[in-house]
Amino acid sequence: MKRSKKVTVGIIIFFIIVATIIGGRTAMGVYFKKKFGKRPPPGVVVEIVSEKKFNKTIESYCTALSSKTISFKIKKSELLEPVKFIAIKKGGVIAKLQDKTITAPFSGTIGTRGISSSILGTDSMIVTLDDSKKILCDLQIPEVFAAVLKKDLRINAKFLAYKDKLYNGTVISHASRVDAQTRSILARAQINNEELEILPGSLLDIELLYDEKQALSVADTSIIFEDDKKFVYKILNDNKIIKTEVKTGIRKGGNLEILDGLSTNDKIVKEGLARLADGMLVKPLIK
Repeated sequence: MKRSKKVTVGIIIFFIIVATIIGGRTAMGVYFKKKFGKRPPPGVVVEIVSEKKFNKTIESYCTALSSKTISFKIKKSELLEPVKFIAIKKGGVIAKLQDKTITAPFSGTIGTRGISSSILGTDSMIVTLDDSKKILCDLQIPEVFAAVLKKDLRINAKFLAYKDKLYNGTVISHASRVDAQTRSILARAQINNEELEILPGSLLDIELLYDEKQALSVADTSIIFEDDKKFVYKILNDNKIIKTEVKTGIRKGGNLEILDGLSTNDKIVKEGLARLADGMLVKPLIK
């Protein structure tokens, strides 16, 4: 009888221990589910869809030319006073000689041309007058761009001495035929140079802009590529995201032209795509 009592007590204790373990594990599961079951929605950087300027470009280079230039051969022995190499207005005195005075036919900067004295003689010098507030630039444009080349196309120019600065200009004329040897069309551009920073003879890098337009734009970081299709995550009013297919056009400065799929003022996810899935809730962040 005593042995039977001990067995019964042991069985009861065993079931109490098992029940305690099961109860404890259940309680812990409920606790952790409450604490970690609902994670906060991930934060994402938002972009408002808006219009930006887009264009295609043709890259070229050219040598800077003064819009007006004239040279004077002067004998040093005839000079009444030294020539001053300065900016001068139209009608100003360039050089006073024994028998005449040379005046400026237009406003510009007085300088000298680098010609050897052995050619001119040691008593002679070449004095130049350049109007460089407008720089002329002759470009060779490949014939494949014949359909887009026209007067008044905008250009951007870069001069190595001021490599972080853009100089603006326009195409003022172009040839009416293709050069059979170079397979290119000659075009002349005029560049603004009010500060006289571009020197005549300088090599300029040219970017000719065409097919300019205003179009819907998104950052290229917002695009999801799947095979030959492109998608973005559009954010709805309740902060849910919906995967939306878009068609894109020109890429410029980290932005893509949107041809179809979005409208002005749509909100999309710009950064933080890796953790997202269609239909999720997100926390929009304005960067």
